[in-house]
Amino acid sequence: MSRIGKKPVVVPAGVTAAIEGKTLSVKGPKGTLSISLADEVSYAIEDGSISVQPVNETKRARSFWGMQRTLVQNLITGVTEGYSKTLQITGVGYRANVQGKNLKLQLGYSHDVDFAIPEGITIATPDQTTVQISGIDKQKVGQVAAEIRRWRKPEPYKGKGIKYAGEYIFRKEGKKK
Repeated sequence: MSRIGKKPVVVPAGVTAAIEGKTLSVKGPKGTLSISLADEVSYAIEDGSISVQPVNETKRARSFWGMQRTLVQNLITGVTEGYSKTLQITGVGYRANVQGKNLKLQLGYSHDVDFAIPEGITIATPDQTTVQISGIDKQKVGQVAAEIRRWRKPEPYKGKGIKYAGEYIFRKEGKKK
């Protein structure tokens, strides 16, 4: 059985990692990220890589092992490449545009939806029906995309709404006469 936790996380050139108390900080060309370390897992920085090992053989320690290694990998990827998600808006009259620190959405309501762009997130609208969300924190990018999508989820009959790029919407047949 291969375990993802056994693979060390390679720290690329231009990225520095440091363990200070109960936090792991990673600094790279795009910024700085940090996570709090779990007590069930031990961390070691050696030879340009970060290794994660369970402290003991309990079920709790082994369940934290792979997750913590993945979180460390997400930090490294975030400060080097960053993360992005693309949303597509489908529907007559549905559109989006960025105005300063707000994303203005017209989604068929009697009012426009103003979504405040959080700190550390960049939102771009290359056209009126596409929203690109990017940042260095994977969790934050996904959370912002989910909050925007929540305003008008895609419906199965006409496919109107906000969907992720590449997402398949199962279409249903309408009522027959």
